[in-house]
Amino acid sequence: MLLEQAGDAELDALDFGVIGFDAEGVVRRYNAFESKAAGLSPERVLGHALFTVVAPCMNNFMVAQRFEDAQQASSALDDVIDYVLTLRMRPVKVRLRLLSSPGAARRYVLVNRAP
Repeated sequence: MLLEQAGDAELDALDFGVIGFDAEGVVRRYNAFESKAAGLSPERVLGHALFTVVAPCMNNFMVAQRFEDAQQASSALDDVIDYVLTLRMRPVKVRLRLLSSPGAARRYVLVNRAP
């Protein structure tokens, strides 16, 4: 997965949000675009549980459960879904790309806020 090989500066140069988390759901990567768009500093996000602390609005069958199902089935996940983020902000329509590969160190949620 190219995201795994990208350095922090490369992730920060992207024009969409990147949230990388480990098998326990703890955020390990968080780019500058997502930090600015969400209004959450890296210090507030990195090292915290994505689905219970950082973004509980994604703790549902549409997002978190898909990662769980892929892990249990040892299968790859590459889904794009239209979604509405609601935590700590007015509702924002986004397109999420959910990425996971069996045995990979991290899983990713990519957040596209463009119309």
